[in-house]
Amino acid sequence: MNLLPRVAAGDRAAVRECLSRYGGLVWSLARRATPGAADAEDAVQEVFLDLWKNAARFDPGIASEPTFVAMIARRRLIDRLRRRQRRVDTEPLSERGHAVESGVPAPELGIEAAKAARAIAALGPDQRRVLMMTTAEGLTHEEVARTTGMPLGTVKAHARRGLIRVREALADAIAPAGVVA
Repeated sequence: MNLLPRVAAGDRAAVRECLSRYGGLVWSLARRATPGAADAEDAVQEVFLDLWKNAARFDPGIASEPTFVAMIARRRLIDRLRRRQRRVDTEPLSERGHAVESGVPAPELGIEAAKAARAIAALGPDQRRVLMMTTAEGLTHEEVARTTGMPLGTVKAHARRGLIRVREALADAIAPAGVVA
């Protein structure tokens, strides 16, 4: 018997049974997709919250219940991975070997930063604004679209084209010596 229709109806016993039945499946998916056990626990909680919210969408004519649960888990885990990849690295530069003991950044970082600043300054105003909002402020494309009033497709195009232009401008600074980018 399917549990998700009962979960959607607010049956507390079905919620407990769903946790018992699918907890192992969700845990194993989360454990493989996250860096540590604590992260996996958070991910499992997010997956089950998402599952409760979307339980009414389950259609046994389209997929089995375990497949639906795995699909919800997969989507939530991909979202978590993307958020983690968007986070700015906050590790101090000196610990990564990019700074001298005095705390002054290595000269090559200054050169690279100047090239990046020039590349960003060369972008059109809308492209520069979108790129700064997505990279420096960490906003999603949807948030940028709402904030600026631009269509979502335009925001995505500005972000992609802006990143391509900046990447091309930085190719020389990033490529190791003797390697042609």
